[in-house]
Amino acid sequence: MLHRRDFLGTGLGAAWAAVGCQPVVHTTAHIQGGFTGVQPERGHWLRDGLQSGKGWPLPGKIYKTRVLIAGGGVAGLAAARALRLQGMDDFAMLELEDSAGGNSRASEMDGLPCPQGAHYLPLPGDDAPEVQDLLEELGLRTRVAGRWQYDERHLCHSPQERLYFNGEWQDGLLPLQGVGAQTRVQYEKFSRLVEQARKSVRWTMPVQNRGLAPVQHALSAITFIAYLDQHGLNDRHLRWYLDYCCRDDYGAGIATVSAWAGMHYFASRHGFHAPGMESVEREGLLTWPEGNAWLTRRMAAPLGERLHTGRVVLRITSAKHGVEVDAFNTATQTLERWQAQQVVVALPVFVAARVVQNPPEFLREASRRVVYAPWLVANIHLERPLHDRPGAAPSWDNVLYDEGAGGLGYVDATHQGLHAVPGATVLTHYRALGDFSGDPGLGRKRLLERPWTDWRDEILADLARAHPDLASKTTRVDITRYGHAMAIPTPHANGQIGLLPSQNMRSKLSISERYPARQRLALDGLVYAHSDWAGYSVFEEAFTAGYTAAA
Repeated sequence: MLHRRDFLGTGLGAAWAAVGCQPVVHTTAHIQGGFTGVQPERGHWLRDGLQSGKGWPLPGKIYKTRVLIAGGGVAGLAAARALRLQGMDDFAMLELEDSAGGNSRASEMDGLPCPQGAHYLPLPGDDAPEVQDLLEELGLRTRVAGRWQYDERHLCHSPQERLYFNGEWQDGLLPLQGVGAQTRVQYEKFSRLVEQARKSVRWTMPVQNRGLAPVQHALSAITFIAYLDQHGLNDRHLRWYLDYCCRDDYGAGIATVSAWAGMHYFASRHGFHAPGMESVEREGLLTWPEGNAWLTRRMAAPLGERLHTGRVVLRITSAKHGVEVDAFNTATQTLERWQAQQVVVALPVFVAARVVQNPPEFLREASRRVVYAPWLVANIHLERPLHDRPGAAPSWDNVLYDEGAGGLGYVDATHQGLHAVPGATVLTHYRALGDFSGDPGLGRKRLLERPWTDWRDEILADLARAHPDLASKTTRVDITRYGHAMAIPTPHANGQIGLLPSQNMRSKLSISERYPARQRLALDGLVYAHSDWAGYSVFEEAFTAGYTAAA
């Protein structure tokens, strides 16, 4: 039941008063919305069915295909693309939700597209040739006079990012206004550490199947906060910024992710440049109003009837003449059996370990080790523009400084449009819950059990610190919940990065242990592809894993 509360009672009025404005009694009852985009109960059918011990009914229909792809996220779509480019069209894809795309799906609010997950892609380097080829196929980059050029319509427009800090907006996300000299000294020290790391070893994305240096394995064995302690980097503003970066990319902060992950964020991309120090121009970002769904929708379009949505994969087993997959059709409420020569298991590791019958020990071990970050994505529809605080102009990415909050600010879905006269828009707010009480399981429980109205009021109160008129201009809040959004790159005592041994670590193993899962199980008709195997979730890792699994 929707409870009527005045503006002050929800915390929004308190936020308004805190910034020196006269609070106005106002209700949030006019703000509609709900949970959308992902249906957690579908995945729970698998869990509850396995726990009940009652088993599943016999399949009503049997389908045959040469290759079956289980999972329609980025990895599964990349595998389908690899098959298509080979001229092989005898394949099918099973996807849990009503559309493919995984964490890169989108929706609309009053005709305005907005992301329900990932919202940008850094321009890929030469270590990600598969991603580069995709962008070329989609017309996002072309070769002009021997050099690659990107279509500027899809590059993130300026201003790109800003931070609400000390009561006003500033350019960039590193806290600068009013910080002391000692803070700037620590900024410079961390900048030198990142540059030293960039020059001493190679930092690549994707990382799997690449040789890694001993120093990188050493960093993977400790937390990022332990690394900062070792180097005396204790400034609270620096730590807030680094914590924000880790939560933004990995779903958890500096006390949870490995030092390798913390350094990889900067060393594999644009580095870290303190104010006043020599810097280089940051690499561009590709982004769209609907986020990375712009990419996944185009990857899914050629599949046509080969894409089967609303399918809950229940069982994958190697049979005498191939592989059998049982899936529950949520539309017809019936069980289907698929028979294939090979199956690309593009499912999260914890799901794969449940549905693969008699899973090999490496899969069991990977499932025990992986830690997932719960995520919340809230799309907030505004009927008219917000009043802005002093300082930097409205940007694509807008972050509010708060050392205790879980929010990651918001992106503006209409920023790429550069409308001369601002109008209605959608703000997409992100909240990572991987650090909740140090236990992602508690964060997941909180994510799924709290009512939509509580999330709505908490999010609006958080953002009202910078926009006290937010609630009065909001018409709808749609919230997408991901209980297992991404694998968190936590430390491993042996320095392993990801869930499979890296290339130079495999060279020390026996032949039976040496090969990645997709090679080791090829004879059983199963090949594994998911960003989980890299140990962290980004488009480049998922796409490369899926493409190479089917290539």
